[in-house]
Amino acid sequence: MFLISGALRSTLAWWRSLLLLALSLLTGANAWSWGAQGHEVIAAVAWQRLTPPARQEVSRLLALEPGQTLVSISTWADEHRSPATGVWHYVNFPRSSCNYTAARDCPDGRCVVAAITHQRAILASQADDAQRLKALKYLVHLVGDVHQPLHAGYQDDRGGNRFQLQAWMHARNLHAVWDSGLLRSMDLDNDAIASRLEAMPVVSQALDLEPAHMAEESCRIVAQTGFYPGADLNAAYAQRFTPVLRQRLALAAARLAAMLNAAIAQSQGEQNRSAIASLSMPPLIPVNPLDREK
Repeated sequence: MFLISGALRSTLAWWRSLLLLALSLLTGANAWSWGAQGHEVIAAVAWQRLTPPARQEVSRLLALEPGQTLVSISTWADEHRSPATGVWHYVNFPRSSCNYTAARDCPDGRCVVAAITHQRAILASQADDAQRLKALKYLVHLVGDVHQPLHAGYQDDRGGNRFQLQAWMHARNLHAVWDSGLLRSMDLDNDAIASRLEAMPVVSQALDLEPAHMAEESCRIVAQTGFYPGADLNAAYAQRFTPVLRQRLALAAARLAAMLNAAIAQSQGEQNRSAIASLSMPPLIPVNPLDREK
């Protein structure tokens, strides 16, 4: 029997990770956002963390389009992207600062931060079901997008899309690595990745549901030394940043669930208040101020 030493096994795993990453780049990853797998995994984990009332309301909205699930709608915003909505998927920061400034980074509300805020407000409102379902579709996707570091990167290289990489003589860009390459290098299906994310502890950071802060976190990852690799991508890069990717996916799922829980609770609270207000009340009897003195 041929025995493989621990050192050799580690080396083989290292090269296998690099090969999978390279193959994922050659397949042409979607340069718009997390690949389908990333969005689907985020939605699957978020679904497990919905409160019963939120899950019931999400299911009711999804029933408007029979067969849809939270996972299946997670890529809808990419599939229905238009010139008008394309800017909703990212925000650009200057290289000098990761502190979000709306006037500078999101003029006229044309960025992922403002889009999340707007769609969350619609879902939490008394808008009709069709509008709220559309808002749900956007929210599920855009919360995932803002946690992809390069969706809060730099304008001068279009979020890493212009940062070319050389992998086995085939050039790809850094954005593609973060969209799909690192995920594919894990060589796991959606269920396996979701299980790993569900097992990760929910950090207190997940309680921060401010979209601007989510974008700033992503920007600070991009600003780390070594985030932009050399032209030849190597397995050391995947070993360093795959844990970061898992943390961003887990955080996106936890925040998405919390955001949906809160929005639906707000919507149902408004429904309850409207119902109470609509109840017939006895007419008010005006009181003569002089009577109060008696």
